[in-house]
Amino acid sequence: MQYVYILQSGKDKELYVGCTQNLKNRLVPHNAKKVLATKHRTPLKLIHYEAFLNKSDAFAREQFLKTGWGRNYLIKTLRNLFND
Repeated sequence: MQYVYILQSGKDKELYVGCTQNLKNRLVPHNAKKVLATKHRTPLKLIHYEAFLNKSDAFAREQFLKTGWGRNYLIKTLRNLFND
């Protein structure tokens, strides 16, 4: 199983999109400041994830969510997080 996950920074409310095989274990290095892309944005909160049966589908979804259209989709879908 592959997971695409979205983290939200508690510092600046920005989103991070990633992909992993083990979601629970992947969150630990993010909040321990061991991931270069997120180390200055902690604390991070898991706000959404999607499960896929194969890696290629998960990576395709991750790439889409990193585009402008994908970001807009996330903001519209998860709009309650941005109204606070």
